[in-house]
Amino acid sequence: MANAASGIAVDDNCKAKFLELKAKRNYRYIVFKIEDATQQVVVDKLGQPDDKYEDLIASMPTNECRYAVFDLDFTTNENCNKSKIVFIAWSPDTSRVRSKMVYASSKDRFRKELDGVQVELQATDLSEMSYDIVKERAISH
Repeated sequence: MANAASGIAVDDNCKAKFLELKAKRNYRYIVFKIEDATQQVVVDKLGQPDDKYEDLIASMPTNECRYAVFDLDFTTNENCNKSKIVFIAWSPDTSRVRSKMVYASSKDRFRKELDGVQVELQATDLSEMSYDIVKERAISH
């Protein structure tokens, strides 16, 4: 179904791969992009189960917007092992203004399609999505 605000639809494969990440832990992360031609959110990249957060960072384009989810394993301040799914809206300062607008207007609806996301983060440069920031946000939620 298309997003009324932006006219963007979500490909069924996005939800299917997200469910595999959430339930089966088949992937460490998923990067999504909006296809210009079809005006749909589609899967761009899949991270293998043994990939690290740094692999997700390396897969983000420097001048194009993306959405991503990451299955974050971390240890709390009380020394408890936890796991949370983090949603990242990546909108680098160097990306096109139109692209930023489309991603921003589509984010909330797409995010709602991904039932089970526990932490959300907006980033415009890599320093805003460092592992320490993501872990701190996960601990506080």
